[in-house]
Amino acid sequence: MSLAEAIAALKAGRFVLVHDDKGRENEIDMVVAAEHIKPQHIAAMRNDAGGLVCLAIANEITSKLGLVYMHDMIASMGKVNPVFTKLTEGKAAYGDKPSFSISVNHRNTYTGITDNDRALTISKMALVCKNIDSGGMEDFSKNFMAPGHVPILIASKRLLHDRMGHTELCVYLMQLAGMTPAVAICEMMDSTTHRALSIEAAQAYANKSGIPLIDASELKAHAKVA
Repeated sequence: MSLAEAIAALKAGRFVLVHDDKGRENEIDMVVAAEHIKPQHIAAMRNDAGGLVCLAIANEITSKLGLVYMHDMIASMGKVNPVFTKLTEGKAAYGDKPSFSISVNHRNTYTGITDNDRALTISKMALVCKNIDSGGMEDFSKNFMAPGHVPILIASKRLLHDRMGHTELCVYLMQLAGMTPAVAICEMMDSTTHRALSIEAAQAYANKSGIPLIDASELKAHAKVA
């Protein structure tokens, strides 16, 4: 399916599958716009994807919220315990550091992990992002708590020009769609091989489900990344 079909799906509150690159993680993420998320989206991510449900947010928003990368927070704890410095040394096997920041729950959740709770946290975070310059920061500090059950991912400042991770690919997709740059993503796993779902299996799932599957190369070409 085309990039235009993927953008249309996101605008309609439907899923899109995003593959990064065979030379990177070589994983497919199940993706839905945070502003449209419902409990049934979380259930589908649990059952059909099986990875970690996260919320990727544009850098300009996380900066205003004062969020920082988890690896920087852990490294700063090296002053308390040197082992924290050791834990953050080096990069992941796929070539860079993860984009994780803190994890949160909305204060109106109960345990935070149910489909209802995670959908509530993500949808309320989408409102924070949408209203970042008109009460969003106050909403965040007042109505959320950490740690929680929704990990926040910070996109790189220049997106695909800085990093080619799912965080950047999916936030870039949201920007192309003209939507709030906050997106729920979840890696697709394979319960038979116990590895990441292959691109072939993901394509079969996409065809069966009528879900667009976008490869990083398409987004890279659109963004004119060398």
